Amino acid sequence: MNTIFAKRRARLLAMKAMRDNYIPGDKLITCPKCGQESERRTVAQGLSVCPKCGYHFPIGAYYRLSTILDPGSFRELNPKLTAGDPLHFPGYPEKVRAAQRKTGLGEAAVTATGTIGGRRCVVGVLDSRFFMGSMSAAVGEKITLAIEFAAKNKLPLILFSASGGARMQEGILSLMQMAKTSAALARFSEKGLLYISVLTDPTTGGVTASFASLGDIILAEPGALIGFAGPRVIQQTIGETLPEGFQRAEFQMEHGFVDQVVSRTDMRDTLAQLLRLHEKGGRV
Repeated sequence: MNTIFAKRRARLLAMKAMRDNYIPGDKLITCPKCGQESERRTVAQGLSVCPKCGYHFPIGAYYRLSTILDPGSFRELNPKLTAGDPLHFPGYPEKVRAAQRKTGLGEAAVTATGTIGGRRCVVGVLDSRFFMGSMSAAVGEKITLAIEFAAKNKLPLILFSASGGARMQEGILSLMQMAKTSAALARFSEKGLLYISVLTDPTTGGVTASFASLGDIILAEPGALIGFAGPRVIQQTIGETLPEGFQRAEFQMEHGFVDQVVSRTDMRDTLAQLLRLHEKGGRV
C-alpha cells in the first residue's frame, strides 16, 4: 500500500513539475546572460541551466522540489493555505487570481516533507513567478508552519528563497512576517536542529532581512542577486560606483555572507551530504 501511495505522490509531483518547467514558444531560447541561443529541450533537460555559460534560469517551486527530493517522498504541507486580501487593497484579489491561474499555485510558497538521500526533512520553496515571491501573510504563515512542523518532528529544515521582499498590497501585515518567521526559527534553533538556507535569484528585501539570512548553513546558486536594497538604489544613495559583481552570490561568498555557491546540478548531492554529516554520528 505504501508503495502505491509513493508512486501516486511521485506522479503528482512530476505532473506539477512538468508544468513548472514547460517553456512555451520557439524551439530556441536566448540566454539573458551570454546572449547565445540553445534548444529549449536541452535547457530543460539540464535543470534550466544555460549549457553555454551556466546561467541559472528561474524555475518553479514544484519543479525545484522534484530536482532535490527522492522520488515518491514528496508530501505537501498546508496546500490549501492561499493568499487573502486582509487590507481590501484595490485590484489585489484580481491580480492574485491571475497569478494563481498562470502558475497553478495558491501562493508564492510551497512547503513539503520528503527525503533527500533517504534522510527525511522539511523543505520550503518560494516561487518568483507568483508576485515575485513576495512575502504575504499567507507566505509567512506557510513558512512558519513548516518551521514548527520540522521542530515538532525534529527534522532538518531547508528553505529556498527567491523573492522581491514584502508584498506592498498587504502593508504592515506583510512586514510582520519578518518577525514571525524569525521568531519561529529562534525556537527551532533552541532545539539544536539544522536549518539550511538556499538563496536563489533574486533574494532581496524583507526575505533577506529575515529567514533567508538565518541559516546555520547558507548556500546560493551561481549569480544570484542577494541583498536588502538593490544595487541601483544603493549606488544612487551613496553616490559611488559599486564594485563589479556587487551583491551577487560569488561576491557575498567572498565577503562571508554565503558559505558556498552551489550549482543547481550539484544541489541535491550537496544537500544530501550536509544532511548525512549532521546526523548523529554522520560521516562523509
